[in-house]
Amino acid sequence: MRRRVFYLLKCYVLTVLLFMVAKVVFMLCNRSVGTFSLSDVKDVLWHGLSLDLSTALYFLVVPFLLCVVAVWTHVPRWLSRGYYGLVAVMFALAFVADTSLYAFWKYKLDSTCLQFLDTPTEAMASVSAVYLLVRLLVLAALVLVIYQCYCAVERGVFDHRAERPASISARVGETLLCVALTPLLVVGIRGGLGESTTNVGQVYYSQNQFLNHSAVNPVFSFLSSFEKTASEVPDYPFMAETERARLMQGLYPTESVAPDTLLRTRRPNIVVVLLESCGGIFTEQIGGRKDVMPRLNALTREGVYFSNFYANSYRTDRGTLCTWSGYLSFPRSSVMKMPAKTRFLPGIAKTLQGEGYHTYYLYGGDINFTNMRSYLVTTGFGQLHWKNDYTAAEQQTAKWGVRDDITFQTLYDQIVQAKDTDHHLWGYSTLSSHEPWDVPTHRLADPILNAFNYLDECLGRFIDQLRKTPQWDNLLVVLLPDHGISYGDVGEEHPEHDHVPMLWLGGAVKEPRRVEQLCNQTDLPATLLGQMGIDHRDFIFSRDVMSKGYAYPFAVHTYNNGITMRDSTGFAVFDLNANRIVVDESTDSELLIKKGKAILQTAAKEINGLGYGKDGELE
Repeated sequence: MRRRVFYLLKCYVLTVLLFMVAKVVFMLCNRSVGTFSLSDVKDVLWHGLSLDLSTALYFLVVPFLLCVVAVWTHVPRWLSRGYYGLVAVMFALAFVADTSLYAFWKYKLDSTCLQFLDTPTEAMASVSAVYLLVRLLVLAALVLVIYQCYCAVERGVFDHRAERPASISARVGETLLCVALTPLLVVGIRGGLGESTTNVGQVYYSQNQFLNHSAVNPVFSFLSSFEKTASEVPDYPFMAETERARLMQGLYPTESVAPDTLLRTRRPNIVVVLLESCGGIFTEQIGGRKDVMPRLNALTREGVYFSNFYANSYRTDRGTLCTWSGYLSFPRSSVMKMPAKTRFLPGIAKTLQGEGYHTYYLYGGDINFTNMRSYLVTTGFGQLHWKNDYTAAEQQTAKWGVRDDITFQTLYDQIVQAKDTDHHLWGYSTLSSHEPWDVPTHRLADPILNAFNYLDECLGRFIDQLRKTPQWDNLLVVLLPDHGISYGDVGEEHPEHDHVPMLWLGGAVKEPRRVEQLCNQTDLPATLLGQMGIDHRDFIFSRDVMSKGYAYPFAVHTYNNGITMRDSTGFAVFDLNANRIVVDESTDSELLIKKGKAILQTAAKEINGLGYGKDGELE
C-alpha cells in the first residue's frame, strides 16, 4: 500500500514539475515577444501553480485507478506504459506547439490550431524546413524524456512480484479507502469547494499580458477550449447579409455630437458601482416601492437619474462586460469566459488608463469566477482587491464572500486614501443581494426584499460618508445594476424586468437632472467618455445618450434563449426556441424583432471575428 501511495505522490509531483519547467522554457523561448525579469519568472510560477495543481490531477486519475486494480490483480506493464506514452505525446505536443505558436498568435494554445490540419501546406508556408525539423526533433526528444520519467517513477509498483494484501478483508479495506479518497481528487480537479471552478482566468495577475499568458497551463488551455458550453457564440444566421447591414444602419452611432453637459469637470475621479441584481421593480420610480430602497429613491432626486435605462443581460458575467466594454450580451454565451476574445475588447478602464487614470477593481467574492480576473486585467484594471484580500472571518460573512457593508467600507477607504494629484477610476461589484439572501439585517420579512434593503442601507451610508470628504467635490459616482431580476410575477417577458436605475452622483455632477432618453447598459462607456471629451469609437455597440447624434432610442436585452426589444413603438419579446414572438406590445413587433435579430447576428459576427485580420488570418 505504501509503495502505491508514494507512486501516486511522485507521479503527481512529476506532472506539476513538468508544467512548471515548461513555463520557464516558454518564457525563455519567447523573450523577444515579451520582456520579463527573474522575479517575473517566480511570479509566473507562483500564480500559475493553482492551475497546474488542478490540471495535474486529471492525469493522476488513470494511475489512481491502476493502483486500485493492483490491489486485486496484476496490472499488465503495457497498460501503464501505454498510458505514459499517451501522456508524453500529449504534453510534448502541447509544450512545443504552445511555445512555438505564441510568437505568431500572441495567445495561449487552444483548439484553434486544429483548423490548420485541413490545410497543412498553408500552415507551414510561413516557416522554414529547418524551423520544422528542429521542432520535430525537440518534440521526439521531449516525448522520450517525459516517457522515461514516468516509467522511472513507476518502477516496480505494478510488477507481478509487487506486494499485495494477502487477505480478502485487507483488499476490501484498501479499496474502500481509495473510494473514500475519490472526492478529494474531484474537488482538486474542480479547483476547490467555492462557487468558481478551475479556469484559465484564475492565473491572470498582471497588466503585462505576456506574464499572464506565461502563467496559463497550455494543456488545460487546449483541453478547456473544446468545452461545448455557453462560452461559445453561435452565428445566429437569421437573415441575409444585405438585409442585416440595412437594418443595422444608424442603430449604433459611435461619435458624440455636441453632447449635452452633465458634469462640472472633464476629468473627475470616477466610481462605478454595479449593484448586484438591483432591478428597478424594487425602487419607487420604476416599481412603486417606497419601502425596499428608500435611500436610492431619495438619491435619484439629487443627481442625474436615467429614468428609461435597461439592462442588456441577465447574469453578472454578461452584465459586467456590457457595462465596462459596451459590448452586447448573448442568450447562452458568456464572452467573459473567452480570454482569446476579451483581449480585443475595449474597456472604460483601458481608455482612461490612456488618459493617465489609475484603475482599481473591488469585489468581495471570488474574482476567478467566470474568468472575471482575466477580463478585468485585460480591459485595463491595474489593481484588483477581492475576497482573498480579507481576513478568514470576513470571507465567511456571506455565501458568496465578503458582505457589502465591509466592501463598501474598503471602497471608501481607497477613495479617501488616493493621491489628490492623480486621476482615479474605481470599479466595484456588490454581492449580498443575491441568493441565498444572507444579510445581517432583518427589517423586511421577505428575504429577497430584505437583501435589497440591506444593500440600500450600505449604499446610503457610503454616500453619506463620501459627502463629508474633500474628495467628493471632484468625484463622479455612477450607480447601476449588473442586471435585473425575476421576482413575483415580473419575469423575463415582463416589460419592467430589465428596467433598472442608473444614477450619477457626486460633486462632479453639474446639477440634479432626469434624463428621459431610452437607452441601454451598454451605452455607459460612450455616454461617460462623451462627457469627458474622449474618443469612444472603439465601443461599437455603445451610444452617447446625451449626443445630438442619438437619433433612434431603443433598448435590447437577451436572456437564456430570447431577445427583448423596445423603442417608441412599444415592447416585444422573441423566443429563440419557439422561433416566434411571444410578447407583442408594439405597433410594429415584426420590424422591432427583426432589428433585434439583426443586432444579435451582428454582435455574433463581430465577436467571432475578433482575433482575425481582414484577410481572415489570425492576428
